[in-house]
Amino acid sequence: MKPYRIGTRGSPLALAQAHETRDRLIEAHGLAEDAFEIVVLSTKGDRVTDRSLSEIGGKGLFTLEIEEQLSDGRLDFAVHSSKDMATSLPDGLGIIAYLEREDPRDALIGRSAPRLLDLPANAIVGTSSLRRQALVRRLRPDITVIGFRGQVETRLRKLADGQADATLLAHAGLLRLGNTAVITELLDPESFPPAPGQGAICIEARLGDSRIADLLAPINHAPTFAALTCERAFLATLDGSCRTPIAGLARIDGDRMMFHGTVLTPDGSVSHEVRRQGHAASAAELGTSAGTEIRDAAGTAFFDSWI
Repeated sequence: MKPYRIGTRGSPLALAQAHETRDRLIEAHGLAEDAFEIVVLSTKGDRVTDRSLSEIGGKGLFTLEIEEQLSDGRLDFAVHSSKDMATSLPDGLGIIAYLEREDPRDALIGRSAPRLLDLPANAIVGTSSLRRQALVRRLRPDITVIGFRGQVETRLRKLADGQADATLLAHAGLLRLGNTAVITELLDPESFPPAPGQGAICIEARLGDSRIADLLAPINHAPTFAALTCERAFLATLDGSCRTPIAGLARIDGDRMMFHGTVLTPDGSVSHEVRRQGHAASAAELGTSAGTEIRDAAGTAFFDSWI
């Protein structure tokens, strides 16, 4: 039997996520390691690091090459960071499973001070995420934000070289890399809400491929699937992309879901928030209605500031 071919990017974090997925499948099915082949692909999002994602085409640049091979059958499934996924996927492809979500919070790595609020006046924070930029500016309008792209190790090196006073990374990624010692502050999701999908590993496959769906079913984490369904519906309603400062986090408590969504202007000076509760089984409807509510409350002029 040919090994299952797992598509992934080549960064240390992407590889850690692919290996975690493979190891869970090995345990779930009692398969040998050679039943799987991890196929590393270079994406444009990885190759072009001197410009922001919004300048070169958006989130899909981290998945395009992988999805091409998934669509034509060269790959059986692909492992991604959920927050890198566009809201609209190529025809015939879908997110089939999610691993249990890690901590979704953002982590500050401070060089000049350990906490965001304690950074010196007019400090420099490096991040290329528009959401993080807007949230930093909302909390500290005096701070200068500069672009920091590249793998986790690249950003930490830039910080160590003195290019910024602090940077921000996903806590989940640092946990998966075993590099939490660099963290100086974990940011409260109430005042610094995470990106939709942050902390969750998703698995993309061809729709209608029952063999792969049956393979992945045992490692799918149903509460994470429900939470991400809500968050992605919220994003889709707002036409969310890397050009838009959007935050959203759904939490599950039994059969209930609590959702908190935020949209901001890029300078962080204006923001709108929505909170919703509902049944976890209605995750998509909850996310869509939250997105509609926040769009109506903010008005068309607010979203024009994103262009």
